[in-house]
Amino acid sequence: QVQLVESGGGLVQAGGSLRLSCAASGRTFSDYDMGWFRQAPGKDRVFVARIDWSGRSTDYTNSVKGRFTISRDNAKNTVSLQMNTLKPEDTAVYYCNTLPPRQDYWGQGTQVTVSS
Repeated sequence: QVQLVESGGGLVQAGGSLRLSCAASGRTFSDYDMGWFRQAPGKDRVFVARIDWSGRSTDYTNSVKGRFTISRDNAKNTVSLQMNTLKPEDTAVYYCNTLPPRQDYWGQGTQVTVSS
């Protein structure tokens, strides 16, 4: 079992930056590939970024490539998402989860709101 707690969201103007963090506890964190997901109002939750267990391989959905960077620190059991040049369409609740995502691992998420 893994417990995931997201933090770092907030209100920011378009063009600004935020850094999200996901703290993991429970089973060995480094066993898992990890991902960030987001859910905008009235829409389904969608994939944003992934990082493999070692941190050496990453991937992003096209809309955030070049703006977001995912990273992890296995010693601290954390995975982060640096978000730059934010756009209003990035407004969503952001979640982390293992990959593939486990239904019982979803946390409360952290709200990101980007004003135009």
